[in-house]
Amino acid sequence: MTTTKSKGLNIALWVAQGLIALTLIWAGYAKLFQPIEETAKMLPWALDNPGLLTFTGIIDLLGGIGIILPAALKIQPKLSVFAAYGTIALMIAASVFHISRGEASLIGMNIFFLILAVFVVWGRTKKAPIFPKQ
Repeated sequence: MTTTKSKGLNIALWVAQGLIALTLIWAGYAKLFQPIEETAKMLPWALDNPGLLTFTGIIDLLGGIGIILPAALKIQPKLSVFAAYGTIALMIAASVFHISRGEASLIGMNIFFLILAVFVVWGRTKKAPIFPKQ
């Protein structure tokens, strides 16, 4: 692979990681720090199950931080790959949750972020890994 191609791939991976991170951190913030009534406007199930809302908010926040921070700091960057695997699992679980509630039309974003996370796993393990600081 030429340097130009690998640089382009690296940029694409950083963009994917950044997009996933921003989205998950935003979702975690919305679930954990907004009034539940505000969150329920977007997520009607929040009022029925505030424990699930808190749990998913924590998972979102940790996933968003995990997919970007270790790689950016080059401190245990493999943790960013693990966070991408976690994002894949989260998006599958979210899709199943929406389908079980009769909301199959809402899983488009879940599929999009699942594909981005698969791209990050592939890219950061096979084509453009980030190595720890020495």
